[in-house]
Amino acid sequence: MRLGRSEVRVATFGARTAPALLVGIAAVFSVSAPPAAAQPAPPAGGQSPPFGILDNAFLVEEAFNQEAGVFQNIFGLHIGPDGEWESAFTQEWPLGGWRHQMSYTVPVASLGAGSGLGDLQLHYRLQVMPETARRPAFAPRFSLILPSGSEDKDLGGRAGWQVNLPFSKQAGDAYLHWNAGFTHVPGDGEGPFTPHAAAAVMWRARPMFHPLLEAVVEFEDRPTGRAARWTIAPGARIGWDVGDSQTVIGLAAPLVVDGGRVHAGGFVYFSYELPFGSL
Repeated sequence: MRLGRSEVRVATFGARTAPALLVGIAAVFSVSAPPAAAQPAPPAGGQSPPFGILDNAFLVEEAFNQEAGVFQNIFGLHIGPDGEWESAFTQEWPLGGWRHQMSYTVPVASLGAGSGLGDLQLHYRLQVMPETARRPAFAPRFSLILPSGSEDKDLGGRAGWQVNLPFSKQAGDAYLHWNAGFTHVPGDGEGPFTPHAAAAVMWRARPMFHPLLEAVVEFEDRPTGRAARWTIAPGARIGWDVGDSQTVIGLAAPLVVDGGRVHAGGFVYFSYELPFGSL
């Protein structure tokens, strides 16, 4: 998955280091992660308390906008097996309250054809439905892709747009997220729309430590026809609340299945959320 083509908030380690890092850090987290006070969250299903970490999935988009007066900073870095890397910085801002949200993504990458800035993205998300005991949260997103990257360097360079439809629902100590959407980039050699779908489950092992499993499928047009590219990513995340701010870090060890080939890798995630008045 290219960080520059969607509001992806993840990063990747090389295949050799990721599994060892994940196992070691997850073991430390599971033993030492202290309980922490949760930041305000939308109503959760059933009688279970709300999650302390709510909007910090890696590959799958959650259906929760930022709370009024709070903004989020997200950074991801992907390092491939051949030394190529991709990074992305995303910042999310509420517009007057939780119902409307604007955000932007700035990707930078070094690929085989060159390095530099990718295609900038501007995102708008509407909280159509907050979560209740009987129904999931729903917050569709529309994104503009700006042609700031170099097409010659395989860093984008074509304008387009993307639609994503995320849903989220708590079920006891598990949180379920699922998405569907498509990307349209005229003249990129693919069909008029490139669809994608995703799903994730987060398990609350401790108040601020959550093992998780995510899956993403992207359908791309190739010379042999439309092909599916699967990513299956087990991982974990941990967070800390300090006053009104929250820090979350996470790791995953994904497997990418593409054209009959399987590639092992890893993800690292970092988020810092704080009130406007803290600046």
